[in-house]
Amino acid sequence: MRDDPARPWRAAAASYVGDEPPTYETEPTTLPLTDPEELREVVPDTVLEGARYGTLTLRAASLRGDVARYRGEPRRDALLAVRFGTGDSALLLVAVASGQRAAPGAHRVARELCEWVAGAVGRNQARLTEDLHTANRGALSSGLHRLTDRAYGRLRAGATVRGLAPADHTASVRCLLLPAHPACRTRVFFGVGDGGLFRLRDGVWQDLEPAGGERDTVGGPVLGYGSGRPSAQPSAQSSDQEPGPGPGATSPPEAEPVHGPFRFRASVARPGDTLLLCSAGLAEPLRGEAALADRLAERWDTAEAPGLAAFLTDAQTGVKGYADDRTAAAVWEA
Repeated sequence: MRDDPARPWRAAAASYVGDEPPTYETEPTTLPLTDPEELREVVPDTVLEGARYGTLTLRAASLRGDVARYRGEPRRDALLAVRFGTGDSALLLVAVASGQRAAPGAHRVARELCEWVAGAVGRNQARLTEDLHTANRGALSSGLHRLTDRAYGRLRAGATVRGLAPADHTASVRCLLLPAHPACRTRVFFGVGDGGLFRLRDGVWQDLEPAGGERDTVGGPVLGYGSGRPSAQPSAQSSDQEPGPGPGATSPPEAEPVHGPFRFRASVARPGDTLLLCSAGLAEPLRGEAALADRLAERWDTAEAPGLAAFLTDAQTGVKGYADDRTAAAVWEA
């Protein structure tokens, strides 16, 4: 399927799948109401990102849902794709967050959560890159768990200052860590809350969503990032195995985020894989509507990644009954 010239990814995609079109118009109609004193709060309807490093190509898009476009509400999803470091030691982070529906400032909360997680990752880039290159799963899980908990601690503190319940001042966040070195194919997912993690392999979608909880953090005590340098015992990996456990870690003694348990998964990519991280706005129809899963499998099971415009067209394929914001970040492996 990958090199079939009869079905190039540049071909036009259907605007929707299923027996009926979506209830709301799929193109933007009404702009959100704007306060002239708060122009920094303006959120664009759609954001696109892309990059290519080593064996991977990234495509990412975040767009307002059909209901938000109809009602003139801002996009509650946030997307942040950044690079820390240079050359083969560079580290890419893709963060996707979704604010609470109908909560005041939901878009701001989502953006802040992405920025806080990214800041912590950037400050620990050298250590994280080393752990990725050595497949040190235990240290990665423990450290990423701790920095994620600290970001949620900042949200809880913000809720207290504003006199809000924590449940009204929070967001889901889901992230990918991608090393730029072409010889390192370890891909790490971590986060809290709703959404999806999928892999397209040999034309078939695999749902990789980890269950969460302490069983996903293995081993004995490991200090959190920024708290010191624990010893590491890298384990050798074959090209198609999950990274093995390093020294394990107990979960940090932080309060569980409102959205649920910390989730972590480390895997090794194969040439030809497409890894998809997405918010609930895409994960739910992808799981619930077979026609959408088939459509995206057909479009994205390609030897090369689509261009940004083509990726956006695919990501916004409509499905009746699903009208939330959609954010998708996909990684093509050469």
